[in-house]
Amino acid sequence: MIMNKNEYKRYEDIGNWDFSMIKYHITQENSWDFYEQIKKYSTPTSLILDLGTGGGEKALKYLPDVGMIIGTDFSKSMINTANKNKEKYPDKRIKFVCMDNLNLNFPDNLFDIICARHTIIDAKQIYDKLSKDGVLIIEGVDKYDAWELKELFKRGQAYKDEISISQIDYENIKKAGFKEVEIEEIIQYEYYETENDLLALLLKTPILDDFSELSNNNVHNKEIEKDLFKKYVKSHTTEKGIELKRILYGIVAKK
Repeated sequence: MIMNKNEYKRYEDIGNWDFSMIKYHITQENSWDFYEQIKKYSTPTSLILDLGTGGGEKALKYLPDVGMIIGTDFSKSMINTANKNKEKYPDKRIKFVCMDNLNLNFPDNLFDIICARHTIIDAKQIYDKLSKDGVLIIEGVDKYDAWELKELFKRGQAYKDEISISQIDYENIKKAGFKEVEIEEIIQYEYYETENDLLALLLKTPILDDFSELSNNNVHNKEIEKDLFKKYVKSHTTEKGIELKRILYGIVAKK
């Protein structure tokens, strides 16, 4: 998977990956947790590479205190945001670097843990950059994520893919040479407090791909099929909020 110019521009213009203003809560069918997996395999001296760190919000808040964390993102705007966010965590041993996930400019056999959440990866490069007995930990968004929404709009992330994203990642990781690879499906239900909260999520993520457009002043316009959006909201409003079923996957692979 390669990011096109329009997608790159979109993330540059967004400039952060902070969802704290969106009001929602989550229930999950199993106990697999991305950050708990990282804690499980880390030590106080671990060197961790966080791929696709975005504005660094989650890396700063949830990654464990270790020897050093390096967070990378292809977007200079995101890295600028991450460095600003870092000011709130003066004691966190973390550095943010602008770098493409598919062109990792680090020495081989360097990192104890490489983690990637909701981003593209190159399994062979990751294998090479991991130290002996190093661990890769992934949380990804699968083909059938938010499927009822995608079916209604007839588009979306991986909507037309014949093979699921999880299967592609799993096979590529095995081919890269990892000796132990475990994969788990993660089913979550997100409940959004209002229509605007759900809309804010969809405008900021690629769930529906071209759900939003950028105007000349880089402001996200709500140029969407409002009738379809209203139809989804009406049919998925519950006592808990507007329901969105998420299908994710977790992978832990040992070198």
